[in-house]
Amino acid sequence: MNFLRFAVRRLAEMAAALLGASFVIFGAMYLAPGNPASFLLAGRSASPEALRAINAQYHFDEPFVVQYVRWLGQVVQGDFGRSITYRTDVSRLLADRLPSTLLLISMALVLVLALGLLLGWIGAVRGGAADSTILVTTTFAIGTPSFVAAVLLQGLFAVNLHWFPTGGTGEGPAQMLWHLTLPAVALALYLIGMLARVTRAAMLDVLGQEHVTVARSRGVSDHRVIRRHVFRNALGTVLTTSGLIVSTLLVTTVLVESAFSVGGIGQLLELSTTTKDFPTVQAISLIMVALFMTVNLVVDLLHPLVDPRVALGPRRPAA
Repeated sequence: MNFLRFAVRRLAEMAAALLGASFVIFGAMYLAPGNPASFLLAGRSASPEALRAINAQYHFDEPFVVQYVRWLGQVVQGDFGRSITYRTDVSRLLADRLPSTLLLISMALVLVLALGLLLGWIGAVRGGAADSTILVTTTFAIGTPSFVAAVLLQGLFAVNLHWFPTGGTGEGPAQMLWHLTLPAVALALYLIGMLARVTRAAMLDVLGQEHVTVARSRGVSDHRVIRRHVFRNALGTVLTTSGLIVSTLLVTTVLVESAFSVGGIGQLLELSTTTKDFPTVQAISLIMVALFMTVNLVVDLLHPLVDPRVALGPRRPAA
């Protein structure tokens, strides 16, 4: 029951935060310089009657609050409006491009979790030369931004060696996986180094605690001690970091998609911002914020299950 109340409270907090974020996202676009009607006209001059017709069609002539309430009501129904640049429904644009972005993020996340946890585990348990090598490798990974990694990987493996395509997503599942391999590596490289460092530090901290020493003194095998006592107790820190990792992937995918011309929502966001395509930018921004909040909600709900020592919300003062 405590966990159920905690989950309901977190869901309510997320809904309130998402509502506030939607207001900020909608209002921020109208603080930007320029008039979206000018992009609809593509630089051509128009009569005052034509401008009034465009403003009426896209509701630019209505008060801000009225526009926001209208837009929010449509969003709740799954209607994000009509793209100013592409002259089609934003929902259709997102449906065409979202699968590529989600697959790219999923591939990068698998690489981050698999390699980051493995390297952190080896560094903490093995020590010596293995730990030193991992520290040097992760330092290089952390010091390489995603857009720099994208250029280096593209130049080496796509342009020079011709092992991978330079961009695009291909056709079919196999082609899509092949095309997204280099972007996924570029997206994951920095985060692999970060997770490896966090995992190593968390495990080393647990290794020095008294209960680990007691377990070893009782003859428990090192493998079991590491698996059940060290890694399990370090999972709380790793889980919290994993939430930050997913959030970072959502942000940095814009740069990587542009470098490799993936054609996902990250690249669509960049193009739509340049052309001041209000409905598309607002929809993508709201989706990214919703995904960010969902990831943090999942982490908050999993944390007490992984580590029962975590309190479910504030404790009541003793009487």
